[in-house]
Amino acid sequence: MSRPILFPEVIESTSGTGRWMVMIFNNEFNSFDEVIGVLMKATGCMAEEAFIEAWEAHTYGKAPCHFAERTECEVVAAMISTIGVRTVVQREWDES
Repeated sequence: MSRPILFPEVIESTSGTGRWMVMIFNNEFNSFDEVIGVLMKATGCMAEEAFIEAWEAHTYGKAPCHFAERTECEVVAAMISTIGVRTVVQREWDES
């Protein structure tokens, strides 16, 4: 089964300052192992942290998974999106 190619969505905002973040969203076609693997590869986190982020996305529909400057977040989001997980890059304190 082929997966759709999703590109990260970048939400522009003039409010707030500080770090940017990558938000991942739950879907019905990626396994936990796939999501954990791509999170570890894209963010450099350990398996335990990746599991927690995958669980949060599954349970709550979305989860923040990486915090950094905007360019780094866009690269991370693009890597995660390669397996079909929807991502959004936004300022840390913006609502989405």
